[in-house]
Amino acid sequence: MEMLHLLSAIVVWLVTGTTISSLNKWIFAVYNFRYPLLLSALHMLTAIVVDYGLMKLRLVQYKGGERDLTANAKFKVFMLSLTFCASIAFGNLGLNYVQLSFAQMIYTTTPLFTLAISTLILGKQHHILKYTAMMPICLGASFSIMGEVQFDQTGCCFVLAATMLRGIKSIQQSILLQEEKINSVFLLYLMAIPSFFILSVAALALENWALLESPLKYDNRLWVFILLSCLGSVLYNLASFCVITLTSAVTLHILGNLNVVGNLLLSQLLFGSELSALSCVGVVLTLSGMLMYQNTDFIAGYLDSRKTKVQPPEDSKAD
Repeated sequence: MEMLHLLSAIVVWLVTGTTISSLNKWIFAVYNFRYPLLLSALHMLTAIVVDYGLMKLRLVQYKGGERDLTANAKFKVFMLSLTFCASIAFGNLGLNYVQLSFAQMIYTTTPLFTLAISTLILGKQHHILKYTAMMPICLGASFSIMGEVQFDQTGCCFVLAATMLRGIKSIQQSILLQEEKINSVFLLYLMAIPSFFILSVAALALENWALLESPLKYDNRLWVFILLSCLGSVLYNLASFCVITLTSAVTLHILGNLNVVGNLLLSQLLFGSELSALSCVGVVLTLSGMLMYQNTDFIAGYLDSRKTKVQPPEDSKAD
């Protein structure tokens, strides 16, 4: 049953992740809606409304004492909110300057950042094969879209900042979900409240409201896309929380590199990008790296057994 739950969460997470990235780029590029911080705030507002509804209807089961969080847990949730909204905001700001494919190329390094951060912050020790597997995972995903990127210095800085924050955010989520044992829906609800206010203030202070036209002047389809983006973000965040709860923060981002393939195809379809031979090689590298990471223990055991067979017995050495 737990495996079915995990597989369902992974499928929802992959589908919504691919869809949201393309929807946001479509909103910014096609409809010239230059308000990424406002869009991020709307994502958080939707999360508050949806999660409150789920809790009010008692569709979510709580564990004892979950509502009575300690001061330390509340502080961790607030810090997660800061990291969370900053990563989303920087990502959306980056999409204003660079192609979706370029942003995705940078995002493919997130597993490496997350693995390093988990070692530094949590003190977790990882097998050398896991670090080795990061090379084909990150390089392969980068190769798959390298031929279609357009560099922009400002956009690159925003996307790099978003990538590092995503790694930190995943570690924070892992601590709250696995150590504090907070329910996914409840955690998203708690996190979305301060995130909404932070992003709203940032949008009011930083975005150019003078250019904002009356909502009636925009194409009605724009609001449909914004609504879909908001609802998709709720599903995406809930699914990512479930995946982290059942696996780890590093596994989440390794699976996220599968999104590169989906985003690559959607970018080609919607924005006219071209699929090159290098892209196909990149897909193969990414998948092989993922296979290596997921089977690290098996590979390590096989190599150890081979090493044992090669070494002569102690008795033969004595002779």
